[in-house]
Amino acid sequence: MAGGSADTAFKGLSTDSRQIMPGSLFIPLRGEKFDGHDFIAAAVKNGAHGFLVERGYENKIREKFADKTIIRVDDTLRALGDIAHSWRMKFRVRVVAITGSSGKTTTKEMLAGIAGLTKKTIRTQGNFNNLIGLPMTVLNINAEHELAILEMGTNTRGEIGRLTEIAEPDVGLITNIGPAHLEGFKSIETVREEKLDLFRNMPDSGVAVINLDDERLLVTDNDWRGKRVTFGLGKDADVSAEGIEPMGMTGVRFTIRIGSFKQGITMSTAGNHNVYNALAAAASCWALGMDFPTICQGLTAFQPISGRMEIHRLKNGAFIIDDTYNANPASFGEALKTLRDLKGNQKSTVIMGDMLELGDQAEAMHEGIGSLMADTGVDTMYLRGRLSKATAAGALKRNMSTDKIIFFETPDEIMDRITSHIRKGDWILVKGSRRTKMEQAVEKIIEAFGIEESGGRK
Repeated sequence: MAGGSADTAFKGLSTDSRQIMPGSLFIPLRGEKFDGHDFIAAAVKNGAHGFLVERGYENKIREKFADKTIIRVDDTLRALGDIAHSWRMKFRVRVVAITGSSGKTTTKEMLAGIAGLTKKTIRTQGNFNNLIGLPMTVLNINAEHELAILEMGTNTRGEIGRLTEIAEPDVGLITNIGPAHLEGFKSIETVREEKLDLFRNMPDSGVAVINLDDERLLVTDNDWRGKRVTFGLGKDADVSAEGIEPMGMTGVRFTIRIGSFKQGITMSTAGNHNVYNALAAAASCWALGMDFPTICQGLTAFQPISGRMEIHRLKNGAFIIDDTYNANPASFGEALKTLRDLKGNQKSTVIMGDMLELGDQAEAMHEGIGSLMADTGVDTMYLRGRLSKATAAGALKRNMSTDKIIFFETPDEIMDRITSHIRKGDWILVKGSRRTKMEQAVEKIIEAFGIEESGGRK
């Protein structure tokens, strides 16, 4: 303690002085461009009864707010995680932690859809999956909850280990390992080491859910010695799929197998990669002890997430795939393969924003995506961002015509061309990293064409 009473009871906590509730504890965090300690006065004005402060701030703060409870800590961010962990341990809630280079958000939503059929469930909202967002989700757990599903993101070595310490999960899932956030990690091997920290830091009593089809997820005894549930397309997996049958824009059909149980299911989400997401969710539920019929029921009822391979039929009979939530080379490759399968003999267009946080490999990976676009039969590409020339270079190496590669800065610049070229049966894929705001292009296209109210998913 650095001031006030140690017996103060707080009604909640917040890291945002603008959202503080009367009677709450304010936790000031420090970032690259701000210091939360500068907003303590605003938090008090809004009703904070106390706050954490890092060592070195306490004397100055105590002079101004002698009547408030002041708790001194070495690191307010770490203290937030410690408080969240303590709160998590107050309840008998089971926790599933999900990480991976791609697919973790969709898998989380599939898992939540299954579990929500029989259990009171809380899950990560949006992209609240970092050292601030995950603790805030944990702090929303209450005595009614039976299951918490926590997504874990990372762009710095050591984050997954720390998030695992906070969450103390009963089940841990790594969807896959791929080239994401290489700006911070530098190599896929470092990405692998970071993700595997989930298993290394889980309690021994937990269950590791392992993708057998990802060679980078070869989990040794040094990584995990406890119970495992595996998934993949091979018969050696505990949870597998067979007879995968794409059904165009309406989704995919396959037979799921868990142990001796088998059942054909149809999911209203396109792309074979979503079969893997479904298997990962099913394996996690199986690890939790959920029954086979409930798992199948939840997967069948799943609906696509906004901005994640979300297909709209336009009023002129063309189709647009909104996959703007985020992008890395692995997810972009899967999106292009799905586009190829969906379009058949029809024409296709890709509107692409840069993939970010790829470090020294950014140009090479954009060139690779450009080549893949040409190889998968993309007819026209619209490119935006600093790395668009590298993407174009990859397409040109595969003999794509220069007049089919268009650079743009804002969606308005390309709308005249799009509206005059897109015909019935054509397909448009829009994708880019979150900060490129490619959803603006989707909005413009939908505004121009309108969405068909029947005969397709909206």
